[in-house]
Amino acid sequence: MARSATEVVIPLTIRDLTTEDLPSCAWSGSATHLTSIAKALERARRGEVDYLAVCPPSGLPVALGGIDYAESPGAGTLWQLAVHGALQSCGIGTILIHAAEQRILARGLHRAELGVEESNPRARALYDRLGYVAYGRASESWDEQAPDGSIFRYETMCTLMRKELS
Repeated sequence: MARSATEVVIPLTIRDLTTEDLPSCAWSGSATHLTSIAKALERARRGEVDYLAVCPPSGLPVALGGIDYAESPGAGTLWQLAVHGALQSCGIGTILIHAAEQRILARGLHRAELGVEESNPRARALYDRLGYVAYGRASESWDEQAPDGSIFRYETMCTLMRKELS
């Protein structure tokens, strides 16, 4: 039996993530990850970062990510970019990154930077496609929560990438 594909178009909005959104963002990571996002939202209140949410008409975030303006002088550094697993490869990550680049430009900066885990070729392919260029490598680490609730230090190697914005 042949299957036919149906295209569904859903309008998306980009807005600032709020602490009220956090319970609906459990798809993006563990409780430790959500605590990290909550700390980033405190920094957003001080103007040090922007933290964006991409939402369908329900208003619930289906993608999110931060822009840190203190990490690298003269640049906005993208971090914690995530798209709900069921909606990956639908163009939402591209929308999120373009919105982040517009926020960087609105701050008067003309460079976006990010680190992508070398074990994540799909994300790397997206950044390559969007014009990001590798310029180095760095080891990164952060606390993660295991399924049993214990906390461990996750370590990884990242490719550092940048893009000149205009």
